[in-house]
Amino acid sequence: MAEGNPKPVKVLFLSAEAAPLIKVGGLADVAGALPAEMRRKGHDVRIVLPLHPSLRRLTAGKNPDARPAVSARGSMMQAEAYRIDLNGVPVYLLDGPPLRAADSIYHSDAGRDAPKYVFFSLAALELARGLGWKPDLVHTNDWHTAAANLWLAGHGRQDRFFKNTRSVLSIHNLPYFGHNAGWALAQFGLGVPEHPAFQPDSNPVEGDRFGALPHWAFSMLLPLGIAAADMNITVSPSYAEEILTPEFGAGLEDYLRTQQDRLTGILNGIDPAVWDPSTDPRLPHPFGRESIAVRAANKAELQQRMRLDLEPDVPLIGIVSRLNEQKGIDLALPALACWCGRGNQAVILGAGDPWLEQQCQAFAARQRRRAAVETGYHDDLASLIYGGADFFLVPSRYEPCGISQMIAMRYGSLPIVRAVGGLKDTVRDISDSAGTGVVFTDATAPSAAMALGRAEELFHQKDRLIAAQTRGMEKDFGWARSVEEYLAVYRRVLDR
Repeated sequence: MAEGNPKPVKVLFLSAEAAPLIKVGGLADVAGALPAEMRRKGHDVRIVLPLHPSLRRLTAGKNPDARPAVSARGSMMQAEAYRIDLNGVPVYLLDGPPLRAADSIYHSDAGRDAPKYVFFSLAALELARGLGWKPDLVHTNDWHTAAANLWLAGHGRQDRFFKNTRSVLSIHNLPYFGHNAGWALAQFGLGVPEHPAFQPDSNPVEGDRFGALPHWAFSMLLPLGIAAADMNITVSPSYAEEILTPEFGAGLEDYLRTQQDRLTGILNGIDPAVWDPSTDPRLPHPFGRESIAVRAANKAELQQRMRLDLEPDVPLIGIVSRLNEQKGIDLALPALACWCGRGNQAVILGAGDPWLEQQCQAFAARQRRRAAVETGYHDDLASLIYGGADFFLVPSRYEPCGISQMIAMRYGSLPIVRAVGGLKDTVRDISDSAGTGVVFTDATAPSAAMALGRAEELFHQKDRLIAAQTRGMEKDFGWARSVEEYLAVYRRVLDR
């Protein structure tokens, strides 16, 4: 680093997924981009990922670079670590018996995944020890890696190697607690009785992180990780405020209100080199701010691919989303039925809950040539929706951050979003002179329908539409700003 700059930070970054290696949700985008940006700024950040089944091809025929071991019920469980490179960042893929026994990234029952992820988290710490590389800070993500925070707060304080290592935990989606993990914690020596601070019947005292934790949370990895971490970071400022309320706190809001000095929000970013409509190889007709009229050709391509009527003067809404209750797609379908009933168009790309996939397919069947649905995820179609749809709908019941609305703006598709979490932090309503989209408040079909009506009016006011599109394309959602905020949090934790 340049002379006069603060000392570089050594960060061990633990995640269940990281793009482009392995991706299920937005966590992968963060893990793929944030450490790389920190490395570019001169910090020594290293990623550890589980060796998921789909990644085993990367290590076929290779010898492990390290063999850390984890204590499990009095015996040692061997792990193997394979080093690769991702965007200039050292990445260690960790394998071991619980990981080899898994056939997917996530099981629908978090309790079934608990041994795998507890083992992974502890093996990642032992990997650092085996490498002789002492991290200043361990950055974990969601419940899958929270066991590392727990170990550092207990055993780590008496460990010569880790006693000065601090930890932060990023909360990407609070309601996913990592339930029924008590037996896995006990298997690896992290059960509630193993440390006095974790005793559920201990008397709460001011500032006692564990004494104030609800008793029902002591078999759940994320609440325990939150209690153990030196700082907790949500993926947008608004979400950090929302989880203090009953609507968004998932039953943990009372506890979180007592821990606000260890809670902050930092907005996620997107990689502007990856999400660039002027260079995106998946777009049939690339364009930039100065050539926004080219979007019309992408819209025509989208209509043709999805077998919609080729009507350039009809507004088209796109959705690229997981299909589940959180994303609010079910409340959007009645609003979209009204939208298409007026002759407008809609395209949905996504996968998720079978019943919701069926609802989307039934909606499209009733709106032939006006609506289309494709289940699954396809990069080329996603880019075409971003670069061809006039509007982009994100009707989430809650949204910790979300990046699809940022990508949509960069591609000139005006987001229509509910005012929650990161959606609220990134999209400004068109009633404002600096507006970049349409924002609605209530998680109801009528509220969504009114927002769609406002979008339809805007579509026919071409000057306002193009001005709003241009403002959205000019927004900078790159990681540079967020990285500085993360580094400030790291230094605050390390200076305590």
